[in-house]
Amino acid sequence: MKSNGPRMTMPTQAVLRALLNDPARERYGLELCEQAEMPSGTLYPILARLEQIGWVESRWEDPETHVAEGRPRRRYYRITAHGAEQARDAIARAYRSRSQAVPAWLLPSEAAS
Repeated sequence: MKSNGPRMTMPTQAVLRALLNDPARERYGLELCEQAEMPSGTLYPILARLEQIGWVESRWEDPETHVAEGRPRRRYYRITAHGAEQARDAIARAYRSRSQAVPAWLLPSEAAS
């Protein structure tokens, strides 16, 4: 796993914010497109990069599920514990570099209280 994170572009930050909203929850691609407000052609390359560095993990749903529901098979994504920690830190650094106040949800819980 690389120690460097991805470039903190606004689209990357939007994807990470969507994943950090509920870090334990798995989401499929279309759901993330809606939450991050971006097209799939922007989302999937970001997810691939995040998965490559270990910030995100994915799995394909059970084939019987999509067959029973009559739809294409979904790939589910979830941010890892390491990824959540790294993402919060990277987004906070991006805010600071733009001389913006860091949102409370990015601060460690003891600092936010």
